[in-house]
Amino acid sequence: MNSETTVHRPSSTVQLKIVALAGGVGGAKLAHGLAQILKPEELTIIVNTGDDFEHYGLYICPDLDTVCYTLAGLANPETGWGRVNETWQVIENAKRLGGPAWFNLGDQDLGTHLERTRRLKEGASLSQITRDFCKSWGIEHTVLPMSDQPVRTIVETDEGELAFQEYFVHKRCEPRVKGFRFEGADVAEPVSGALEAITSADAVIVCPSNPWVSVDPILRVIQKIEKPVYAVSPIIGGETIKGPAAKMYRELGIEPSALAVANHYRGLVRGFVLDKIDTPLDQSVRDLNMQTLITNTIMRTTDDRKQLAMDIINFIGATV
Repeated sequence: MNSETTVHRPSSTVQLKIVALAGGVGGAKLAHGLAQILKPEELTIIVNTGDDFEHYGLYICPDLDTVCYTLAGLANPETGWGRVNETWQVIENAKRLGGPAWFNLGDQDLGTHLERTRRLKEGASLSQITRDFCKSWGIEHTVLPMSDQPVRTIVETDEGELAFQEYFVHKRCEPRVKGFRFEGADVAEPVSGALEAITSADAVIVCPSNPWVSVDPILRVIQKIEKPVYAVSPIIGGETIKGPAAKMYRELGIEPSALAVANHYRGLVRGFVLDKIDTPLDQSVRDLNMQTLITNTIMRTTDDRKQLAMDIINFIGATV
């Protein structure tokens, strides 16, 4: 199939059940696009929890909250994370009293962490809490944390092993990356409903999330996907729109590109989505035995998210 001919622009009429694997801002944006064109019973979103951590004694789930806030229309449109119209009174006062200042928590966001932590301490599972939060926020589609058991992404660097948020926020991604490991992934089980959603799905979409630290933890927990998998490159023109994925590739000795991402998913992915900027890489990706879709993958607006989702669904419908 000629990838140049696979872009379809009319409203999607393809009826598919989809599971999306997501983490970070790019993953949240595509999840939002998919939620605009798929019915609630047609879409399940499984979210990375490898970057969860505790701060000020609160249990914080950055990727899970970013996806949920985005789906609920509560996300800060400028940063892509955190809450819109946020204030910072609590954390600013805590800092003045000598509290840790390296990770900002907004006042509205703190309410999420306070209630999640309270319920976890009472024995509720993360998936139960996430389901209830989604209902409160008016999210109709199913959002699942990848596991109710803790999995922690550890970044191996030239400064030693660092917990992900220590590397990502406190150290501002400055340490040189040598590798990654996912503490607890070998014993963590997928949450109830995750494997069932994959089994009943027509296809799985790997959102344009960081392959190393957002998608790999999910894949380690899920372990095996016996459905057609389609991935969207988070690297466009050799760089990422947001986040350290391109820097990580360079420091691991791999030239960052959409082709490098395709190689990362080799053996897993049937179809691969590249941005138009990366058209020259199309044949090299197809040589990896992947079908390709070339389209605009930069999601600056809500309409961009919906259009990309529509392009991908039509691509899957034509190739699944």
